[in-house]
Amino acid sequence: MFEYDDLLVNDHEQVQRLKIADTLSKQFAERARQNDEEGRFPFENFKELKEVGFVRLTVPKKYGGGELSLYDFLLIQEKIAEGDGATALSLGWHNGIVMNIRDSNKWDEQKFAQICYEIVNEGKLINSCATEPSSGSPARGGKPLTSARKDGSEWIINGHKTFTSLAPALDYFIVTAAIEETGEVGEFLIPKEADGLRIEKTWNTLGMRATRSDDLLLTKVKVQGDALLSIRTQQKPEPQGWLLHIPACYLGIAKAARNYAVQFAKKYQPQSLPHPISEVPEVRRKVAEMDIEMMKARHFMYHVAYLWDHFPGKRKKMGEELAAVKYVVTNSAINIVDMAMRIVGGQSLMKEHPLERYYRDVRAGLHNPPADDLTFVKLGQKAFS
Repeated sequence: MFEYDDLLVNDHEQVQRLKIADTLSKQFAERARQNDEEGRFPFENFKELKEVGFVRLTVPKKYGGGELSLYDFLLIQEKIAEGDGATALSLGWHNGIVMNIRDSNKWDEQKFAQICYEIVNEGKLINSCATEPSSGSPARGGKPLTSARKDGSEWIINGHKTFTSLAPALDYFIVTAAIEETGEVGEFLIPKEADGLRIEKTWNTLGMRATRSDDLLLTKVKVQGDALLSIRTQQKPEPQGWLLHIPACYLGIAKAARNYAVQFAKKYQPQSLPHPISEVPEVRRKVAEMDIEMMKARHFMYHVAYLWDHFPGKRKKMGEELAAVKYVVTNSAINIVDMAMRIVGGQSLMKEHPLERYYRDVRAGLHNPPADDLTFVKLGQKAFS
């Protein structure tokens, strides 16, 4: 196993949470191959996550949750992803959304309290739905074609969303829509029971297949007036630390790949050698490279998370650092998985081994926000501002 976890964990509660996460991660790993091959959402995994309270980790303590810091949130994400990256990424969206609402105070407190109650007591799941087929990623400034029209005390919403992670398991969808009367972009809370809401099974991808990020279709969906949660402003978006759940997930996948390659090298002895390949200098060099990449990525990510947690007054200036973390960690994770496959060789391509799934899953990180090119733009602008 990779041996630097003790540098990041320093209190009893963290240790206990990670023990639970480690147990779950091992269970999830046993189901990951089948869920991936079938493109099936991991319902059993989420049942167990709910049973141990992991869907309420970021809910404020006053509403019965764990109110985890960003640092502790990332520790859980990384550990769960060692077993199943798709489960970890899905869990991260739910817990991250709750963390963002908690820290930004952008919702009406009564509405937030209601949702928190349902998460804590009923295990409800929530996620944001912003990407669309035509407007592209909202991170690039695309305005939603999904529309919201006021009809008396209700809203009528029509639209089509893509990349709706956890789609089959969600209880609430946070949908961005252009308000017809004003042209403003609002965020609306839509329950899964709403008439006119439909999930279309479109998710057939190379990697992260078990996230079931299907399409959300909204046809004359009626919601109450208080379903409007917030209005997006034209101001520069605030830095969002919770999005580090994304690189934490891919780092967990990379860690699993690294550990698999090391265990493989200890046992595999071809007929041409009098010893396992773990004694081959080139194999040891590649393992050293993997560990350096791992240390670089982990220390950078957790240091920035520590700064986010302990210096809230500086968060508005941390946008570039957060973007850099995502870039460095995700690309390091891809490099680690690639080196693990080089160590294992041709067997890494076989379906009975998890490395080929790690390889496919980890590449999805390139397409989660922010994209590498946007990070370069952001850092370049800062350098010359």
